[in-house]
Amino acid sequence: MTPNDLLTALRPLLAAECAAEAPAAGVEAADLEQDVWVRLLSERAARSRPALSALRLRAAVRAEARVARRRTRREVPYDPTAGEPPGRPGSCVEQAVLAAEEGRALRAAVRRLPGRCPRLLSALLSRHDPTYREIAGELGISQGSLGPVRSRCLGCLRRMLTAEVASPERGGKER
Repeated sequence: MTPNDLLTALRPLLAAECAAEAPAAGVEAADLEQDVWVRLLSERAARSRPALSALRLRAAVRAEARVARRRTRREVPYDPTAGEPPGRPGSCVEQAVLAAEEGRALRAAVRRLPGRCPRLLSALLSRHDPTYREIAGELGISQGSLGPVRSRCLGCLRRMLTAEVASPERGGKER
C-alpha cells in the first residue's frame, strides 16, 4: 500500500476522531485535523516514528486535542471595545489598589495563625506553585498529613477572618 493510499484510507477515521475530540478541546474539528496532519507529517519527516497506523492516528489526535485544550485555557480573547489590555481584567487603579490591600490583609492574617499554619499556607500561596511533595519536604511533614493540616489551617483562617469582618448588626443588616 502506497503512502497516498494509506492517507486516503485513514482520512475518514481522522475526520471522525477529530470531530469527536474537537468540542472538548474547544476548537473546530477542521483546525484539529489540520494540526494532526502537520504533527504526523513532521514526525514522518524526522523519521522518529514508525509507519502511520490507525492506533498512531488516534494517539496523535488525542495529543493535539490536549495541546489545544491547554492553549484555549491560556488564551484570552481581546475585546478592543473594552479598553483594557487582554489578560488584565479590572486594570483601573482603584481596583488594583483594592486587590493589593486584600492581598496584604490576607498575608497578615496568615502570619497571625498558630503553629505551622503560617508556613504551610505561605508555601501553598507561593508564586512558584510547589507540589505537595515539595511542600511536605520543605515543612518536614508527611505528604499524607498535608491535606488534613491544610484543612485545619484554612478553617482557622476562615474563623479569624469571619470574626474580623463581623456583621455590624444582628442579622447582618446595616442601617
